[in-house]
Amino acid sequence: MSDNKIIYSMVGVGKIYPPNRQVIKDISLSYFYGAKIGVLGLNGSGKSSLLRIMAGVDTDFIGETMLSPGFTVGFLEQEPQLDESKTVRDIVEEGTQEVVDALRAFDELNLRFGEELTPDEMDALIEEQGRLQDKLDHMNAWDLDSRLGLAMEALRCPPAETSVAVLSGGERRRVALCRLLLQKPDILLLDEPTNHLDIDSQEVLEDMLKAFGGTVLLVTHDRYLVDAMATQVWMLDVESGGLRAYEGNYSAYVAAKTAEDAAASENLDDEATLSDAQLHRERSREERRQRKVIEQRQAEA
Repeated sequence: MSDNKIIYSMVGVGKIYPPNRQVIKDISLSYFYGAKIGVLGLNGSGKSSLLRIMAGVDTDFIGETMLSPGFTVGFLEQEPQLDESKTVRDIVEEGTQEVVDALRAFDELNLRFGEELTPDEMDALIEEQGRLQDKLDHMNAWDLDSRLGLAMEALRCPPAETSVAVLSGGERRRVALCRLLLQKPDILLLDEPTNHLDIDSQEVLEDMLKAFGGTVLLVTHDRYLVDAMATQVWMLDVESGGLRAYEGNYSAYVAAKTAEDAAASENLDDEATLSDAQLHRERSREERRQRKVIEQRQAEA
């Protein structure tokens, strides 16, 4: 898939919370397939709101958004909602639902070989079995248990048979993140994914995001992670509600922002120098005017 294809755009997007609190304002942006973007900003600048709009979770906003057809979006919220009647294994399996369904269909089909079948029915069953087996081979389905186990272990998920109902907030985030990464959507929207992860799990996540071929948008306070994987940084301004994009990782952003601030400071110094010179000229003119008035009065006297 081409990394030169723009797959998402928003034009003039804003978000207002009742009674009249605007967190993002008139934002227009786009990104390519494969971009890795760190979304930064002070608390209250609208980072989570921006991701919720992109994920399609929040549809009550100003402006327009466009997702190219055929692309899938996966979203990790700060407080993911999970079905409390399920186990950890059930939730994680949802990330590979197509494989799970195909394996279940294969098992059910194999049970039919114990039935009394006509030769034609047997031939049809064998043909269907071969078709399903080819599909499962193509999906690498036979090692599903191993893949799920490795993914859960890497992110330090609770034991597979643990009920979701007894999980802490941090454990729920780990399980939801594991499910999302197994889904392999084209676009990953991650809201503070490193919260509640230990160092080893953070390193696993970093490696996964680096290896991920699709697009990643990451809201995080983990500057090291943004430095390690971002190709672009978006900075949201809490005062204006606007967004500024910087090319490169976090270090590149810091360098660019430092240069901007230095240039702005220099401009202020230039303006101050100009103001001082202008004040000196005005004082000189006023002094000359006063002298002329005095000379004129002396002449009249």
